[in-house]
Amino acid sequence: MVEAIRKSLRESAAARWTAMAVVSFSMLCGYFVADVAAPLKPLLEQQLHWTSSQYGFFTSSYGWFNVFLGMLVIGGIILDKKGPRFAGMLSVILMVLGCGMKWWAIQTHALDGSVFSFNLGSWNVAVPWQVMLASLGYAIFGMGIELCGITATKIIVKWFKGYEIALAMGLQVAIARIGTSLALGVSLPIAKAFKVSTPILVGFLLLGVGLVAFIFYLGMDKKLDASDPSGVTGSNPEDEFRFSDIFAILGNKGWWYIAILCALFYSGVFPFLKYATDLMVQKFHVSENLAGLIPSLLPVGAMLLTPTFGGIYDKKGKGATIMVMGSVLIMTVHIIFAVPFLNNWLIAVFAMLLLGVGFSLVPSAMWPSVPKIIPERQLGTAYALIFFLQNLVALMFAPWFIGYVLDKWCITGKTIVQKMIDGRMQDVTITSYNYMIPMMVFTSFGVLAIVFALLLKAEDKKKGYGLELPNQKS
Repeated sequence: MVEAIRKSLRESAAARWTAMAVVSFSMLCGYFVADVAAPLKPLLEQQLHWTSSQYGFFTSSYGWFNVFLGMLVIGGIILDKKGPRFAGMLSVILMVLGCGMKWWAIQTHALDGSVFSFNLGSWNVAVPWQVMLASLGYAIFGMGIELCGITATKIIVKWFKGYEIALAMGLQVAIARIGTSLALGVSLPIAKAFKVSTPILVGFLLLGVGLVAFIFYLGMDKKLDASDPSGVTGSNPEDEFRFSDIFAILGNKGWWYIAILCALFYSGVFPFLKYATDLMVQKFHVSENLAGLIPSLLPVGAMLLTPTFGGIYDKKGKGATIMVMGSVLIMTVHIIFAVPFLNNWLIAVFAMLLLGVGFSLVPSAMWPSVPKIIPERQLGTAYALIFFLQNLVALMFAPWFIGYVLDKWCITGKTIVQKMIDGRMQDVTITSYNYMIPMMVFTSFGVLAIVFALLLKAEDKKKGYGLELPNQKS
């Protein structure tokens, strides 16, 4: 009877999938907030007088603390030493606090006209206090969601190792991407109907629901540990994390290939989404009210296909090959977006759907491949270090750089029009951009991603990690 109880929870398909669904819902709420400001770039410029560089500064702040303070690595160590219950609660609380601060900064008029200045060597930076405090809030939120991401990934490994791990990770990503799709699709209409800060308030309330969902998961995790004390869930003292494990991870060439591939691949997706709504307006002449709907097709495609490709990886293998294919698609799509005369909105829809396929291929194989390269006791830190590099390149440097490029080389004109803002007509400056150079930057990320995907495939063949083998036990 005791043995039956010990096996019951982890081997229960209903329990496994319920745990995955609850944690994924918390991630959905976080992903909504992560992308809720992406469609608001035109309104932030028109109503709050932000520039593209300031918007890029704000967007890049997501990774400030994760990179400069090493909070992602610290979070990974906390996850490995304290477990997913502690790390998960900490992550959701940080998301709530950061989102609340971002919302307050954008909706208040108390900061109007005030400027924050600081020096970076010989470079003097002056940023409106509104942008600065919104950025600090986004940076706090970024700490939370990234910690939540690695916690969710380790939770999936904890419940699904030896079972449908790639399918579960694919579904977890798919459910989370619903938040991205909702943010891209409804944020701008909500802002136009109410205030530019209202979509962020919606995200704040949604995170409160996500916090309740994770509290429910805590009970499931306690029951899992009680029913499986054999060490499978990470409770074996022999498997506890040691600081020397960091050096073991960094000395693993296969890990480096996955980490760099991750940073390059997501540099072609996440920063692109921050500017995609404006791209639809500027190049494809889609109205502002509908412009967010086309980028929202990307996560919809990911929702449908990521679990499918994950299931293929579970049963058939070919993980490294899947990552190469996804990288090729990312490069191809950005070439399409870069070509000036391909400016029909139907082409934009086609390219976004194709990008959704590429966006599904790489994550469906990349995240389940890490446990084949890294021991389970080191997984939290291994994922954290990957996310650290992703934050540095894809979530901090790339969005700031694209904003800088737009302001420096891509402005094609400015027009003053009158629009209704806060119940009265006001003069608004609308800036026009040519997005060809930014799209070529994104294309270069795709080219480099292909190179490192091929290097990973070669390393797998050399070391025998099993990336081309199925995940699911027969």
